[in-house]
Amino acid sequence: MREWNLKKGDPLSLSLASDARLGSTDYVNDHIWTLALGGGDPPALAVLTTYGLRARSMRLFLRFHEDEHSIMDPDEFNQPPAIRRFYPNYLLVHFAPFPELDVRCEYWVPQSHVICGRVKITNLGKRARNLRIELVSQLNPNEGYIMAPIEVDNVLVLGGQTAGLNPVTFMTGGAVLGAGPFPSLAIDVQSGPSAESGYYWSHATLGDHESSFALARASVVGPWQAEIARLELLNSGSVEIHSGDSDWDAAFALAQKVAYSLFIGPTKHLPNNSIALVRQPDNGFSIRGDGSDYNHLWNGQTPLECYYLSSLILPAGVDIIKGMLLNFIATQLEDGTIDWKPGLAGQRGRLLATPLLVSLAWRIFQVSEDVSIINHVYPALLKFLLAWFRKEHDRDIDGVPEWDHPVQAGFEDHPTFSHAHDWALGINISTVESPALTAFLYKECCTLLKMAELISRSEGVTELKAYSNRLRSALDAAWDPQGRIYRYIDRDSHLCSRGEMIVQSKGAGVIPIQRSFDKPVRLHVRIDAQSEMTRHPRLFIHGAGISGQHRVEQLTETHFRWLLGSANLTGERLYTRIDHLEFQGLEVDDRISVFGTDLRELDQTLLLPLWAEMLTTDRAESLTHRTITRSKSFWRAYGLPGCLRKKASMPAEVCESIHLPWNHLIGEGLLAYGYRTEAAELLSRIMSAVIGCLKTEQCFRQYYHAGTGQGLGERNALTGLAPVGLFLETLGVRFISPHKVILQGFNPFPWPVTVKYRGSTVLRHKDKTTVVFSDGQTVQVTDPAPTIVVLETGQ
Repeated sequence: MREWNLKKGDPLSLSLASDARLGSTDYVNDHIWTLALGGGDPPALAVLTTYGLRARSMRLFLRFHEDEHSIMDPDEFNQPPAIRRFYPNYLLVHFAPFPELDVRCEYWVPQSHVICGRVKITNLGKRARNLRIELVSQLNPNEGYIMAPIEVDNVLVLGGQTAGLNPVTFMTGGAVLGAGPFPSLAIDVQSGPSAESGYYWSHATLGDHESSFALARASVVGPWQAEIARLELLNSGSVEIHSGDSDWDAAFALAQKVAYSLFIGPTKHLPNNSIALVRQPDNGFSIRGDGSDYNHLWNGQTPLECYYLSSLILPAGVDIIKGMLLNFIATQLEDGTIDWKPGLAGQRGRLLATPLLVSLAWRIFQVSEDVSIINHVYPALLKFLLAWFRKEHDRDIDGVPEWDHPVQAGFEDHPTFSHAHDWALGINISTVESPALTAFLYKECCTLLKMAELISRSEGVTELKAYSNRLRSALDAAWDPQGRIYRYIDRDSHLCSRGEMIVQSKGAGVIPIQRSFDKPVRLHVRIDAQSEMTRHPRLFIHGAGISGQHRVEQLTETHFRWLLGSANLTGERLYTRIDHLEFQGLEVDDRISVFGTDLRELDQTLLLPLWAEMLTTDRAESLTHRTITRSKSFWRAYGLPGCLRKKASMPAEVCESIHLPWNHLIGEGLLAYGYRTEAAELLSRIMSAVIGCLKTEQCFRQYYHAGTGQGLGERNALTGLAPVGLFLETLGVRFISPHKVILQGFNPFPWPVTVKYRGSTVLRHKDKTTVVFSDGQTVQVTDPAPTIVVLETGQ
């Protein structure tokens, strides 16, 4: 395993949580910790938590005494703390509080309710030393009392209470009560020249002190070294990257660590492990006790999030990703519907899943070459994909479905379609055909056809071919040759409408319009109420449709979507002439604004056809070099932004920030068309933002500002982890097993790159690649064409 030397100022992300790969975690009462290399009150090298906001803080740290000197602030150490190893539930820290005194501290979270530590002290000097080590247990409770000495089973421990929890801190070696200003346990150490000594501690938190003590003691009496060896073996599957830039190496390793730490479960509601999108000290407690009260960060995951997660932990994580795919399929209904966001407490998104599950299954097959998984999931995935083409999702029955809700697209805060923000237009997304959905569906159809061929299945093949042809044809109609980008188009007119103002007025009554339109329009109405009184608005639109025949469209209060005193409505029909509008149920001062729907917003999702490989070579070149990599368009200093136009009232994370799952997809699209250099440049820009955040904030962030690189949103969120998979794809290296690797293209980075996986090593230069297998067999490859390199075994 790689030995690191990460200190304050280096890329860091030091959260600690129980590892679901080693046993079930507690979804509703999960204690998550983080290590701080300094700071706090008092400043210390401390692990801390809030038990999911049930305490203001709980800190554990060491205080060292020798002669008349006492020290706990890492800034005063003789050698500052350095992180040597890190796993999802384990950290090894090396430092020297005094000259010639080497200390190695291990922190381990074996399960959701306990954290353990081992302190190994080595006297590097030539004289005997008398030391005292204090373990400080500093609880700042919400309701209860601070840590204080108590006896449990005739053993001196520290006990406290906060919000119904009764934590206990235990230390081996006959600890006594510390004499310092903080609640602590202390051990006196007599250390001879070159002598080593080790001590253990644990901190468990259950509903009473007796249970907490029993868990704390049991957690440190077992074979510690064997447990740590087990952790090392489990984590040896992580891909080890030597990129030529140590900051990149750390970011990729930390991303894999955090990704694995997000897994929780399973529960009775899902058969396999699921994830939390964020797993931080303030998370992990369900007030209701069943998880049903968790917010969007802990109530499940979407296909887009799972797809991005898979890019971070494959190939080693193939079994756990397979389990997540099967979780989705476990929610399937008779009509083929698979839920968009299933959760461990039985939560359901109650929307049709984003069509990305077939691609996820294919990715599992590509790294495992396990045909049985394709045989197993093909019928369910076929049924799921065909469900998208039913009338409730393809409202004009033209073979090109529409989104039902903005969240399905993985861009919930879209400035055109979101109903959750007053700065958004709030246009009904089901009235629009989206190039992103078209691309997702096309890719899923093509991938299912590959599966059918692989396993010799014929069911669904005819429909899949027909749908894929229809989707490709429809996408062509959405191409804007002047803008060199795909556009949203109206579901029924198949035009990208401009959204001009039609009329403004106040209050209920008839509003004369008497206006004809060269191109059919769909109305978008906004009402700004001037009081808090409940309203029951109704709108009658008098005009003519595409056929020219007069009609009256009635839109009731169920069509209006209210938010903070404002309502938006999107008309159900198109008009070539509007005679007048009649509003009912409004107050006299309520402001009314009527527009044609505005579909001109340019955003990251419009680039997805590149990923789906739906473009001609010329169109791909135009989209890549005139739109994606153009500085006045999407090509920003730190990646591709969510969208191009920003209103002053929008928060930065909406349009100005990079969303890594989408940047990852677009990066895959660049690679699909041979733009490896451009993909490498995109990755470099993203990594600058990620590393800056890891260095200054010691965490990943949910988003990164495309112009400044500033981290935004939740700490250590899945969607902000460094894109390990995109790096490996851009490098052109895909491990199938320790004995098989697929190479493609050339190394586009400015330095030789070494990648290690379970004993095999790939060294990529500009013009050649060397593969060294675990038994020493070496293969050199100079051809940039796809090449499979396999370990030769004796007969």
